[in-house]
Amino acid sequence: MQDLVGKEFRCLDKGFVRLVDVMGNDDSIVQAARVSYGTGTKKVHEDRGLIRYLMRHQHTTPFEMVEFKFHVKLPIFVARQWIRHRTANVNEYSGRYSEMKDEFYTPHEQQLRKQSVTNKQGRSEEGFDTNEAMDILSSFQQHADTSYAHYEALLEKGVAREIARIVLPVSNYTEWYWKVDLHNLFHFLRLRLDAHAQYEIRVYAEAMADIVKAIVPVAYEAFEDYMLGSVKLSKVELQVLKTMLNGSVPSEITMEEIGLKKREQNEFLDKIRILLS
Repeated sequence: MQDLVGKEFRCLDKGFVRLVDVMGNDDSIVQAARVSYGTGTKKVHEDRGLIRYLMRHQHTTPFEMVEFKFHVKLPIFVARQWIRHRTANVNEYSGRYSEMKDEFYTPHEQQLRKQSVTNKQGRSEEGFDTNEAMDILSSFQQHADTSYAHYEALLEKGVAREIARIVLPVSNYTEWYWKVDLHNLFHFLRLRLDAHAQYEIRVYAEAMADIVKAIVPVAYEAFEDYMLGSVKLSKVELQVLKTMLNGSVPSEITMEEIGLKKREQNEFLDKIRILLS
């Protein structure tokens, strides 16, 4: 743990995740859980087995006894996604109190993709040829440079920092302290480690996952087995699966009749591919 506190895990081109402090470990989860047994308990579960039982049956309170505090440097557009996780304590760098820094995110050429035609909120696998990609990346940088020059000019004219900052793009880097308990951190990681999560926030989730795994290895193993690597089936999906196990191959019409709409059908088939892979 001491080796991890203060260590920077680089993210994107200029960002990082740094562990500031941590309270508790795997033993803290076990200790909190066993309070409910009380005195006179005849049978005490083995620690690893108990943690896995708690995770498997979604007894989340003991995991809330472990807390992590991170210092994160990230682009503003990533921060706006991140802040949707409202179960943490956040203190962000203030653009009202201090001048914003001349630091902007520029994506790597490999991450410069075209808009997906099937996913309205995501990028496709189709990229750009090298020359076009270089032109686009250059325009990103030029826009950042121009915006920051405009910002500085406004400050020199005496415009208040809280107003002048509105000319800056969401690629501008910000920083914050983010404190969260392990239960809610696992929820964050489950969503942001997913392949469907935006690449930029997934990079931060991967860095945080490495830190968490080192501090609570038993709990993280249970998280991987019962949450991260699991597939959740709805009541209707279970009905379709029963049809398949009985030897039938459901068509789109059959699945529609059972209650799976078109988009749900695609999501269900993705889950089946995971089960068969």
